[in-house]
Amino acid sequence: MFSDNHIPFSVGALLYSPANNKTIAHSIINERFGNLFSLSLCLEDSIGDSEKAIEAAQDQIVITFQILKKALQYKTFYLPKIFIRVREPKQALLMFKKLKGCQQLLTGFIFPKFDLENNTQYIQIIQEINALSSHTIYMMPILESSALLSLKQRYDMLYSIKDSLDSISELVLNVRVGGNDLCHTLGLRRNKEETIYDILPISQILSDILTVYSRDYVVSGVVWEYFNGTTQKWKIGMRKELQLDRLNGFIGKTVIHPNQIPIVNESLKVRNTDLEDAQSILSWDKNSDSMVSKNPSAERMNEYKTHTNWARKIQILSEIYGVKHMANGNLTHLKHNFL
Repeated sequence: MFSDNHIPFSVGALLYSPANNKTIAHSIINERFGNLFSLSLCLEDSIGDSEKAIEAAQDQIVITFQILKKALQYKTFYLPKIFIRVREPKQALLMFKKLKGCQQLLTGFIFPKFDLENNTQYIQIIQEINALSSHTIYMMPILESSALLSLKQRYDMLYSIKDSLDSISELVLNVRVGGNDLCHTLGLRRNKEETIYDILPISQILSDILTVYSRDYVVSGVVWEYFNGTTQKWKIGMRKELQLDRLNGFIGKTVIHPNQIPIVNESLKVRNTDLEDAQSILSWDKNSDSMVSKNPSAERMNEYKTHTNWARKIQILSEIYGVKHMANGNLTHLKHNFL
């Protein structure tokens, strides 16, 4: 089971931005996106494939980091965890070296299409980067290869990749899932009234990924494509999917627009009744003759031996994202803490 380390749980809403975005640094400095999110600067799918486009995006990342570093010298603002999503392993080492003087602002790298063909190279690169770094540089692999659609290959692939990640587990911050890439392979796409769990071939893959990885790693939910509209149906659909994410074991979500950040953060808050149960379980007298009891509100059963892992997650999430409670059938904010 995962440790009580808060950092993997604090990635939360990961805002996806093209690496060539020239305004992202100023948006962060002015806290346009709030003060509880992470940031991914993408050099992969959101950037053109020409050498000129890639080099320009790489240069813009350096500029973005330099602007942030300079601003921190005279202004206090929320600095998110910043990750760079690369195209291939060597690009990660290249970008780390390009960020000389600003490397302390980098949290880690995102490795897309992480599979059996490239996992060894990515692992070697992150180890090499950490040998050069003064602080831990994390990796977040994305499981999105079309090979996952093959029932013959899936189980062996998932367990083989996990075996490789386990060898450097202290450097794996999250395991992420590329739902849209998997849908693309099958020519599928959900509408705002539907969730990823309604697409059976994809939901089965999500289930297998959670079964293999979620005992040892924080696994993040797939991106939700809707972020605006004349009605609020996109929010309703996103909340529904986030509810199913949490129920099934996903923690956090990639977001593609700032409008989505507060919805993800709200979903990560815990109910006060869950927190009360979690605290009761974690403070259980281990010398007691009874390891089962009704919960503080006398509504359900708490059992120390079977609910401890759940309780640890609830405690951690409450400390990062806060707590909400039910009052007259409505959700009301109780507190909100930030890391």
